[in-house]
Amino acid sequence: MSFAGLLDFARKDVDLPQSSPKELLKGLHSNFIQQYEKDKGGYHYIMAEHLRVSGIYWCVNAMDLTKELHRMSADEIVDYVLSCRNKDGGYGPAPGHDSHLLHTLCAVQTLIIFDSLQKADAESICEYVKGLQQDDGSFCGDLSGEVDTRFTLCSFATCHLLGRLSALNIDSAVRFLMRCYNTDGGFGTRPGSESHSGQIYCCIGALAIAGRLDDIDRDRTAEWLAFRQCDSGGLNGRPEKLPDVCYSWWVLASLSILGRLDFIDQTSMKKFIYACQDDETGGFADRPGDCTTLS
Repeated sequence: MSFAGLLDFARKDVDLPQSSPKELLKGLHSNFIQQYEKDKGGYHYIMAEHLRVSGIYWCVNAMDLTKELHRMSADEIVDYVLSCRNKDGGYGPAPGHDSHLLHTLCAVQTLIIFDSLQKADAESICEYVKGLQQDDGSFCGDLSGEVDTRFTLCSFATCHLLGRLSALNIDSAVRFLMRCYNTDGGFGTRPGSESHSGQIYCCIGALAIAGRLDDIDRDRTAEWLAFRQCDSGGLNGRPEKLPDVCYSWWVLASLSILGRLDFIDQTSMKKFIYACQDDETGGFADRPGDCTTLS
């Protein structure tokens, strides 16, 4: 590794350029998303097939939040999502791909946004989700057997949105989550794994859906999350890492669930997020100056 590479590796924060945007560029972001929807023959669209349904949800949700959902091809999107449904009741990322909990949740959320949930078979979806719960309460993401606390949130959220949360063994799932609760206040992917902002969001999100947030020490968890804020205002996923827009979301959302938003400097966090925008093409990068992505 070069000396410059070593210095870059040692960085723990970023500088915000003086010329960075100071407000949310909603119009540019809407155009950025719509261009992706239209360019179905483009390299980036084709290469994202393995996560297409999730990508559709990210785009649709962003357009809904910015009051631009009317610009999306609702019927075409709903038909595509439904075409990803498999015989096992789950949804894959694209037609012909195996079902996965991540894409099943995104499919359900997208159908809800377009008021088309009645077109899905709620019972078969919940049976698919239920079938992925393991004896220890955990969930596999698909038939490959990977266990991760992300999949507990996916399972809880999917069945909750379908009004069938009771189909799952909630007590067993919560016991598994609490085995992933670390002494520092965070959660990992599995018991004994390192605490991580994304996993904390997934675990406390699942606990909130189950009505079990009182099982954890909210202040201790909120303090771990608050220490993720860097001098730039951005938040990182775990200690000694660079701030990142996506982790700013995981941390902020987690603090909101815990009722502890006042634990961080929200003004400086907004400045960091604004600085990650591309003021020419629209879209957000992980950090100021990097390439924008939909994820």
